[in-house]
Formats: sequence, structure tokens, C-alpha cells
Amino acid sequence: MSQDPARANDSSSGRAAAPPAHPSDPARAIDSTGADVLGVDPLIDDPGTRIVVCCGSGGVGKTTTAAALGLRAAERGRKVVVLTIDPARRLAQSMGIDALDNTPRRVKGIDDSAGGELHAMMLDMKRTFDEIVEAHADRERAAAILGNPFYQSLSAGFAGTQEYMAMEKLGQLRARDEWDLIVVDTPPSRSALDFLDAPKRLGSFLDGKLIRLLTAPAKLGGRAGMKFLNVGMSMMTGTLGKLLGGQLLKDVQTFVAAMDTTFGGFRTRADATYKLLQAPGTAFLVVAAPERDALREAAYFVERLAAEDMPLAGLVLNRVHGSGATRLSAERALAAAENLVEARIVDQADGKAGLRNSPDTYGSSEPPATEGPATETAAPETTAPKAPASDAGSPAADRTDAEGPGTTDRTVAHLTAGLLRLHAERMQLLSREQRTRDRFTALHPEVAVAEVAALPGDVHDLTGLRDIGDRLATGTPPAGAS
Repeated sequence: MSQDPARANDSSSGRAAAPPAHPSDPARAIDSTGADVLGVDPLIDDPGTRIVVCCGSGGVGKTTTAAALGLRAAERGRKVVVLTIDPARRLAQSMGIDALDNTPRRVKGIDDSAGGELHAMMLDMKRTFDEIVEAHADRERAAAILGNPFYQSLSAGFAGTQEYMAMEKLGQLRARDEWDLIVVDTPPSRSALDFLDAPKRLGSFLDGKLIRLLTAPAKLGGRAGMKFLNVGMSMMTGTLGKLLGGQLLKDVQTFVAAMDTTFGGFRTRADATYKLLQAPGTAFLVVAAPERDALREAAYFVERLAAEDMPLAGLVLNRVHGSGATRLSAERALAAAENLVEARIVDQADGKAGLRNSPDTYGSSEPPATEGPATETAAPETTAPKAPASDAGSPAADRTDAEGPGTTDRTVAHLTAGLLRLHAERMQLLSREQRTRDRFTALHPEVAVAEVAALPGDVHDLTGLRDIGDRLATGTPPAGAS
């Protein structure tokens, strides 16, 4: 369901307006609970959708979601490349590729009957940085930059470099125009906002006043630079040289001067890719788990996307639990388990409580007294099958004779009580997840949601990714989840 424009402009709630509607919004549906359900298939089928960015906090299933979306889109006829920044290399394993690198690799084994293709790659942060240098510098200058100690430290792990290079690689893939859909798995980080903030921070740092000040002597060079610098600047650079080390200061000066004369500033490049994320044809999917911290982070991200005018397609809620026995509440299950263990009160078939004749009869070999003549024929002593003659004298037979049917009853009771407690825990988990989802929905009723049922194990092949894709396309809660 598309959003009411009047509602989007309403600021009375004190929150940022909803992100701009995506062209696939008409495909949204309303489930039985009245919630807005995200239509994943219309999103990936729309030829106008060129970039899908899966974002969210760490550990919520972004990599699996991105891979499943890419596979589903490819098998529906799109030419897709999935860009992952996950260092765990799970994407390569699930797609049957030995290893991923900075070059897109075609994935084999998909259903290409619709004419689609699937490629996958993993960001190599340093190699991407090297490619930028090599593409914009002559051989001599590129060699000087690549061999610069400060550059080597920066490209290998400076704060924000991974996010900056992810956006650089996204811009490169889009410019090549070899794929009609790019699915991006954003870097794993403590804060989902790092993907948007870190590139600007890095660009601002490298284009900032301090760096410009440090590079002033290198840019002006020799005596001209010394004439330009006044006494105060000389004292400041001398102090920085003592704090940072003279060689490091020189490396920074040489690096930034070479980079600046080779191609445009870092901030300009970051801003260009940032605008690509705001452009029509880009869709953000916020990925979360039905947990308080993950959905709180998702809410922050939704609000940030709205503030930055970035197109939000919806929320993917992973690992949602369900139950096929929701009529049995946690309270009733715990009460029944306690009754079985204490052997005092038992639930009858009609749902009412009843009393045994005596607490002592539970462990007795005599059956409890009941009404009706048929009871005697149903007593355990008269109907329990005896061990075959061939088993006579075996340890199992001796143990059964020694323990008697009462022990078997107690074992069954304890096992049943354990199962009831497990069911109670599951129902309590469902209740917590539902409250967490309800809080998010109350804050952001305009956000469409696709819920993916939790799987019993990890996804490690294309079959598992197809299963996730099917669940994404359905988008409705599993049984008992709502």
C-alpha cells in the first residue's frame, strides 16, 4: 500500500517524514493483522530497480538476505551482481564458489531458464583503493602513491575506509552498466549508520583543514613554502612533527599532495556516490531480527533514511519464530508440567482439573480405582505385553520386571513435562517478539515489512538460499507469530 502524501508531510508526530515511495509500492499488500506487507518480487522484477542495499546492524542476516534476493532476481530473469563486504565468506560457500575476490564471479547451478545471470564478489578494500589510484594516475605517480607508507596504512584499515571503498565499488559497478541489478550487502558494523556516515567522515578528514595545513609545505615546495609559512605555522608543524613523528608527517604530506593533484578530492567522490544512493532506481531494505536492540537500530536507520531522502523499500524481519500449537498458552503448559511432576492434579480430556485418589498411587503397581467394570481389563498388569520368551533373562527384561510399569509412567510424565516446558518457552519467545514488532510498527506504520521464518540450521547452499527467497517473497509471519 503506497503512503498517503499528506501523511508523509505531516510533522506533528515529531519524527522525520517517511522515505520517498518506491515505484513498487502499489504491490504492497495488507495481511490479516492489518500490517503493510512488503512485496519483494515486484521490487526485484521492476526494471527500474537498479540497486538494492541491504543494511542493518551486525548479525541480523544481511549477507544471507542479499544472496537470497540476488538468486531469486537472477532466476526471475535479471542480470544480477551481489556485492558483499562480509569477511566470513559465507556468501561464497552458499553459492558454491571456492573464494570471492574483487572481481565479479559467475555463479553456476542457478535456474537460468528465464535468461538471468548471477554474479558475486567480495570487496577487497585495499585492492579497490589501489584501482582508484591506478585509474587516475600515470604509472610513475601511481607507483609513488602505492609505495607511500601512509597510503599503505590508510588503505589497509583506516577507520571508515571499508565503508568508503564499498561505496566506491558500488559506483564502479553502476558505471560499468554490465548488470541491471546490483545487490549490496553493507559492511558488518556495530552501528548500521556507519555505512552512511563513515565515507563522509573519511572524505572530510582527508579534505579537511588539518590535512590541507599539513600539506601546505609539500605543495608549495622548498624555499617558497618556507617563505609562505609564518613563524606560528612553523612552530605548529614542528610540534606536530614531534607528536606524530617527522617521517609520518612527511608521508602524510606527500600522500595527500599526490592524491590531490592526481584526481578530485575524497569528499567530492563520496558525495557523488551518496547521490547515487538517493537517485531513483535505488531501494534500501533494512534488515533486522525480532529483538529489541536490532529493531531499535532499524528504527534509527529508517528515520535517518527519511532525513537523507533515500528510498526505503521496507523492513526484512529475519528469524521470526512460530508455533503450530498456539492454543496452548505458556501459562497452561507450565501448569500442566508442574502437575505432571507433582502427580497431584492432571488435566482431563475436557480441559477440567481432576484429582488422583491418592498421591501414593502414582508410584504404586496397583492401578487407580475408577468407575466402570471395563477398568479392570484396562489395568496395566493385565494388558501390558510381556517380553518374548527369547528375551527372558536379558538385562532389559530383568530391568523391566524389577522396575515395573510405574517407572515407565514416571518417565513418560517427566518427558511430557519437559516438552511442555519447552513449549512454554517458545510461546514466551513468540510473545516477546510480537511486542517488539508492535513497538516498531507503532513508531513506523508507513514501513512495509516482510517476515522470514527462522530456519532450523544455517544456509550453506543454493537450495537454502532459494528457501529464504521463497520466504521473503511470501513476507507473512509464520504460524503463531502474530
